[in-house]
Amino acid sequence: MQARFEEITGGRLIEGYGLTEASPVTHANNIWEYRKKGSIGLPFTDTLAKIVHPETGEDLPVGSTGELAVKGPQVMKGYWNRPEETARALRDGWLRTGDMARMDEEGFFYIMDRMKDVIIAGGYNIFPREIEEVLFEHPAIEEAAALGVPDPYRGETVKVYAVLRPGAMLTESELRAWCKERLAAYKVPRIYEFRSSLPKTMAGKVLRRKLLEEEEKAGRHSNDL
Repeated sequence: MQARFEEITGGRLIEGYGLTEASPVTHANNIWEYRKKGSIGLPFTDTLAKIVHPETGEDLPVGSTGELAVKGPQVMKGYWNRPEETARALRDGWLRTGDMARMDEEGFFYIMDRMKDVIIAGGYNIFPREIEEVLFEHPAIEEAAALGVPDPYRGETVKVYAVLRPGAMLTESELRAWCKERLAAYKVPRIYEFRSSLPKTMAGKVLRRKLLEEEEKAGRHSNDL
């Protein structure tokens, strides 16, 4: 999609990363120089970034997936009148972003998903974003979301919600086969639900929390579906 956009517009589509607590950008790919698709790029000047263990805060080696931590002049001093939340977010000046990421051997960073959204199924960590990217590659799908729902055996199992493009036709078995060809066996969604729309924020971001609330209210789990 990035290549197609640039071909049509003649412009450059640059990926980056930021958050409100870092006012609000910390990383970006190069515009005209060397860049990597799928990466958020390199830290800005005077900005430090590293990957740490989500629980211990220990630095992780290159290529490992962990929590992204950043430090620099754009990082906040703290949350106003919220000392406990500030203490959780800031450790020795390092902002713990709550995003799972990795860094490659050339120093480029890749966002995997939000820590709170990671699905733990049968002891495996599964990133919803990875599944959603596979779903978005299907020509019949317009919108999609993946999340973990309770499973009595695996702890959680992967469920996907899909909105089809106008006039498109797609069955559950066809979508399952598509996923099996592109994902490791333990990542393949077990439950599929087709919808006319997905709940979203004003900015157009899918509200996974709303979907989870619907699941909890309905009392659903994998054995019921």
